Amino acid sequence: MRYPIPDLAPRARHANTVEIEKSRFICWLCHAPDNAAFDALLNDARSTYPDASHHCSAFIAGAPGEQIAIGFSDDGEPGGTAGRPMFQALEGSGLGQIGAVVTRYFGGTKLGTGGLVRAYTQAVLKALDTLPRREFTERRDVTIQVDFSNEAEARRWLAEHDIPVVSADYDSQGARLLLAWPADDSISLAVLERRLKGALVQL
Repeated sequence: MRYPIPDLAPRARHANTVEIEKSRFICWLCHAPDNAAFDALLNDARSTYPDASHHCSAFIAGAPGEQIAIGFSDDGEPGGTAGRPMFQALEGSGLGQIGAVVTRYFGGTKLGTGGLVRAYTQAVLKALDTLPRREFTERRDVTIQVDFSNEAEARRWLAEHDIPVVSADYDSQGARLLLAWPADDSISLAVLERRLKGALVQL
């Protein structure tokens, strides 16, 4: 499966701020391949803005449509006015592995439940508009063995097709390569086998 994810380094964040009725909403987005990455973002937001009124949040730590590794929090805002709308904005983006925290500084004007839903949604959508993205490919382990004379050609072909060699072991039979193969099998191992004129064994 291939899908877009935030093109951000670990612990990096993409920020955007909107002001609505004198309240300031600071949205941070991160690459969240797991819950720990999202927790780090939330902790960073709380430590950077310790005097803020709320730190509402939502995340999808998996592929778009993920149903288990997800979460959202209103952090003291009226129930359903912050975390869920934020999650719905993330879900609607089609992105996976993404976390969001919206930090609110109350400006003195109450927005009402409908106004809060719109504000938190807008904060996330505005940040998503400028978020850098890249394609993520789910992968599975595939091990092949090639003789020494074909290793360089095999590695060249793998690099051309963006298939990482995770590790390599050597014995008298040649090179045993552990590959991070696309889980959707969008590339056939038979193509590499033909390239090497059959001098390949899948283990």
